[in-house]
Amino acid sequence: MAGAQAEAKTSRNTVQRALVLEAVRSLRNHPTSADVYEKVRQQTPSISRATVYRNLGVLAERGDVLRVEVPNGADRYDFVQHPHYHAKCRACGRVFDVDMPYHADLVDEIADAHGFKIEGHQITFSGLCADCQRVLNL
Repeated sequence: MAGAQAEAKTSRNTVQRALVLEAVRSLRNHPTSADVYEKVRQQTPSISRATVYRNLGVLAERGDVLRVEVPNGADRYDFVQHPHYHAKCRACGRVFDVDMPYHADLVDEIADAHGFKIEGHQITFSGLCADCQRVLNL
């Protein structure tokens, strides 16, 4: 019986993880974990917030989604998995992909006096998005 219970739990986790992944892909706007939870809950009202958050963590660890760490804000999740840069609007808080080449060799150019071995980087630019510039007449 224990084997059947473990198999049912694994199957449920796989289904839940697929729902979370699909929510990130369908939102396409760098959603927060709360945004993803609300989207999944529309389809599966019984799902818990902890289940969604846990599965987002697993998906990010596996590389199925990219976790975008936003300074002074909630982490965002991106369906675009290859390394790229982001910009966060200081007025509305939205996060956007930046259309520029990713500089993987930047790590090789950095020397650290403290012996820190840099393995990668994630850059988020800040400023005002086009919509907020229009609203603020800039």
